Amino acid sequence: MSNWHQHIDWLNVTFIIFVPLIGLASAYMYPAHLYTIIFAVVYYFNAGLGITAGYHRLWAHSSYKATLPLKIYLAACGLGAAQGSIRWWSRGHRAHHRYTDTDKDPYSVKKGFWYSHLGWMVMKQNPKRIGRSDITDLNEDAVVVWQHRHYIPGVLLMALVLPTVVCGLGWGDWRGGFIYAGVLRASFIQQATFCVNSLAHWLGEQPFDDRNSPRDHVVTALVTLGEGYHNFHHEFPSDYRNAIQWWQYDPTKWAIWTWKQLGLASELKQFRHNEIEKGRVQQLQKKLDEKRAALDWGVPIADLPVISWDDFVEQARDQGRALTAISGVVHDVAGFIGEHPGGKALISSFVGKDATAVFNGGVYEHSNAAHNLLSTMRVGVIRGGGEVEIWKTGAEEKAKLGAATS
Repeated sequence: MSNWHQHIDWLNVTFIIFVPLIGLASAYMYPAHLYTIIFAVVYYFNAGLGITAGYHRLWAHSSYKATLPLKIYLAACGLGAAQGSIRWWSRGHRAHHRYTDTDKDPYSVKKGFWYSHLGWMVMKQNPKRIGRSDITDLNEDAVVVWQHRHYIPGVLLMALVLPTVVCGLGWGDWRGGFIYAGVLRASFIQQATFCVNSLAHWLGEQPFDDRNSPRDHVVTALVTLGEGYHNFHHEFPSDYRNAIQWWQYDPTKWAIWTWKQLGLASELKQFRHNEIEKGRVQQLQKKLDEKRAALDWGVPIADLPVISWDDFVEQARDQGRALTAISGVVHDVAGFIGEHPGGKALISSFVGKDATAVFNGGVYEHSNAAHNLLSTMRVGVIRGGGEVEIWKTGAEEKAKLGAATS
């Protein structure tokens, strides 16, 4: 703590915290012009696409191919979001996917919500601890290389100068252009993107896999132009979509699809529907198994003691136990006789006897609920099965009777 100030990245703190605070204070003193707000919203959307469709889905994950004009547009808009160069951003994001939730994840949510949201940016990180990622393809992309080399003048131009000039020359709102369309707009985009690193690993559901922290939630999607369906994205990172249902909010997906129709994008990657549904079914099955494990299904048949038919009859007749056999399994129905919907007499009449035929339709075809309840009353297994023993006993008695007669 004695040298805490040496562990802070003061450049990032200035642009991520101090500058936005100054912008908010300035906005309080300087009212917004309607045209400036409209332009700020439009520019927010375009700069946001520079990150979501450009930095993220095009360069970090190669989920589609873009023509040179589209690449230039996305790289320029990405500068307007003030989130680093394509090369730096994509390198960190690939490491995040490769080492999700581990110490090598540059913005692991396991280090805390605020660390994944802001801490990793404002605190200096040891580059040796960040997981490695291959960016050979990015080093061979002329647009990426040019943007990285000229990032500082580029970000100042696109994030601050351009919105100021547009609002100033357009309707004379130079100061408002700098404050609202420049500083505050860029700050909002930064915070929205940071939500993907934090909120998208904290809030929502995990319909495809729950081994790691990424989650799907519409709130995160709304503030990030569709990036909030993060559980799907981490399972199928090369898919150009984040939302696969028609009702889910993913304007980035539709922008990429539109560019394809215009001939600006091609080779849009999609995981096969069959594979996506496998993940969904496996996760549903996992949840069902967890819920099933919490319920009482009775003692497993394999763990029940094996008793002879004669012992079963003796325990019911001589020891007064309310035992009945159904499908070769002995059930203790003592606690259920008074609750039996069919009355005490019927169930009592089968104590010490085999009630398989009666239970399975002879008198009444019992419901699934009845079968489930019956399973909780299991206490033993008849050696050879209930009905088999009845037939064997009957055959023996006939044989004895025949021998005595003769």
